[in-house]
Amino acid sequence: MNIDLTFAVAPFGLEPLVAFTLTPVSGADGLFTLVGAGTTESGVSAPKMFLLDAAVHLPDYAPALSDEQAATIGLTAPSDAMLLVVATPGDAGTTVNLLAPVVVNARTSVGAQFILEDQDLPLRAELARR
Repeated sequence: MNIDLTFAVAPFGLEPLVAFTLTPVSGADGLFTLVGAGTTESGVSAPKMFLLDAAVHLPDYAPALSDEQAATIGLTAPSDAMLLVVATPGDAGTTVNLLAPVVVNARTSVGAQFILEDQDLPLRAELARR
């Protein structure tokens, strides 16, 4: 089932886009594609990235959002947050960005990509095979 998302602020590198569709990848539990509606400032039409559901693939990953960040997407309860990380496949394996997760308010379908401050998390962490 596709989910139409609105980003409070365009994700990094995908400016000025704020409308996206989140689609589960068939046969890959917790893997999604995020596709933008429109063209980025750099000229990429319908940009696509892979996102992993942290609850499925990184159950110990528990970043802390600031009150300001939570307010940006209208998040009032942690249970309403869908925590996703950008996944980058490569020849040597897949890495995930733990420093700048995509957080979606599951009640409103409003999301944002946040840079986590004062948290020692990697920009490119190797994803362990399960």
